[in-house]
Amino acid sequence: MLVAFPPEWAAMVPHVTVDGDHRLHGRRVIEGRFAGKPVILAQTGVSMVNAAMTTQALLDRFTVSRIVVSGVAGGLDPSNSVGRVLAPARWGQALEVGMGRETPAGPVLPPLPGATDLPPFGMMIPRDVIVGRDGEGERERRWFEVDADLLALARRLEDGHDLRVGGAGLSGAAFVDNAAYRDYLFATFQAAVVDMETTAVAQVAFANRVPFIAFRSLSDLAGGEPDDNHLPLWLERACANVAAVTRAFIASLP
Repeated sequence: MLVAFPPEWAAMVPHVTVDGDHRLHGRRVIEGRFAGKPVILAQTGVSMVNAAMTTQALLDRFTVSRIVVSGVAGGLDPSNSVGRVLAPARWGQALEVGMGRETPAGPVLPPLPGATDLPPFGMMIPRDVIVGRDGEGERERRWFEVDADLLALARRLEDGHDLRVGGAGLSGAAFVDNAAYRDYLFATFQAAVVDMETTAVAQVAFANRVPFIAFRSLSDLAGGEPDDNHLPLWLERACANVAAVTRAFIASLP
């Protein structure tokens, strides 16, 4: 199980029976039992680079059968309220972009791999990431899919929790608190949630062929609030919400 930063960690650790302690990149890694299942709990640190670095290091050091991400994020879909937990079916990169040259016709890039026909946001022109894995050559990818079996298990929890399963999530190397950019991401990618780690984890899981799923509780609306950002008001409650859903999910695993 992976979380990003201390408030998410604090919501999970009290529910772990600790069998072993390790250190990785200056942070504690716990081996133990959570909801009756053997787990490794680690904190990646905020950011795409931290998330990818920590995920790969854990896969290199431990025997990992599946990856579960648990944490908070910003909401993009206006139909979702703060506090709701989302489990998207696929994850993509919000800031895999080129900074286009200004022309009378708008921002343009030279012909580069990963080019898309998606509309720009200002000078930022979306690109697809190029990635491969053993047995499968490199190609352009916009989305990394969540494991179908894990997603099916998550769907069974929807009736008992404020949880929506399916759709798309985005990640990028920026905290989003801008209403116009929020609207752009929702319209362009039809994504419901944005954070700073999950797609990095998803890409590492893809490259290593490890089943993956992520649960994200909305701590804010990524700039969509009518007043100030709601993160300070909702962070603790959102962490508790996603920890509860994650416990129920882990308990349901075979």
